[in-house]
Amino acid sequence: MFRTLLLLIPLIILPSRDSMRPWAKDDIRADEVVFTPYLADDSLNAPTVIVCPGGSYCWLDVKGEGIEVSEWLRDNGISAFLLQYRTAGFGAYFTRYRYVARGNRHPDMICDVQRAIRYVRENSDSFGVDPNRVGVMGFSAGGHLAMSAACFSDTDYTDLPQGPASVSLRPDFVAAIYPVVTMKGDYAHKRSRRGLLGEWGKYRDKLREQMSIEENIPSDCPPVFMINCKDDPVVDWHNSVLLDEALSKAGIEHKYIQYETGLHGFGVSEVYGSEESRKWKDEFLEWLKPFMNK
Repeated sequence: MFRTLLLLIPLIILPSRDSMRPWAKDDIRADEVVFTPYLADDSLNAPTVIVCPGGSYCWLDVKGEGIEVSEWLRDNGISAFLLQYRTAGFGAYFTRYRYVARGNRHPDMICDVQRAIRYVRENSDSFGVDPNRVGVMGFSAGGHLAMSAACFSDTDYTDLPQGPASVSLRPDFVAAIYPVVTMKGDYAHKRSRRGLLGEWGKYRDKLREQMSIEENIPSDCPPVFMINCKDDPVVDWHNSVLLDEALSKAGIEHKYIQYETGLHGFGVSEVYGSEESRKWKDEFLEWLKPFMNK
C-alpha cells in the first residue's frame, strides 16, 4: 500500500494557468475535467492531438503522459490539448465505495473525450486549428479511451443543454500507446476494468463485451497508430495483438509496432523505456506526415 502511495505522488499535478474547463460552470462535471492547450506556431497547417494520459481509469499520469507529451507534440509543430478526464479516483481505488455510490465510471470518461473533440472543433477559429484534422492520442487506459472515441462516435454522450453536437465526434486519427484494449478474458487489465466499469459493472458480461475495443471496431474507424512492448509488466502485450487483429479484420488502415523491450509507462521520456521503444516517437511523426499541410 505504501509503495502504491509513493507511485501516485508524482501524478498529482495542478492545472496550469492556461487551463480551461470544457464544461459549463454550473455543470456537475465542471471542477473535475481540465483542458489545457499547447498550441504550435503554425497550427493551421498541422493536425491537432487531444492527449489522454493513462492511469488505469483510477487516476492520471498528468506529468509523464500528459504535460511532457503535449509539450513534445507542440515542439514538433503539432498543437496538443491535454485532457484531464474523470477517473474513479483515489478514494474509489482504496475504499471501493462505488459498491454503494455511483462515483465516476463509464460513460463519464468517453463523455469527457467527446466533449474535448466537440470543444476543439466548435472553437477551432479561436484556437487557430483545423477542425478537420483532430486526433486523439492515449496511453495505457488512455489508449482505451482514445479508441473508444473512435469506436463509439455515433453515440453523443455529451448531453449538453444546447442540444446534440453540430460537429463530428469522430476523431480523424488515433494513436494508442501501450493501450488497454479488452475488458474480458485472461488479457484484461483488471484495475482499468474496475476503474472504468465500477465495482458492480466489472461483473457484467454484456458491459465487458460492450467496452472491449476489439469487439467494437466500426467500419468507419479512423486510421490507428499503435505500439506496445512484449515485456510490458502492467498491460498484457496481447491487448495490442487483439486490437491489431480486429483492425485488420475490419480492413482499417493502421500501423502496429511491437517492441521486444521497453516495459510500460515511458511516454515520451528519453530516460524510461528502452532505446528500442523510444523510437516510437519518430515512427509516429513519420506516420502522421499524410495529415500535415493538407
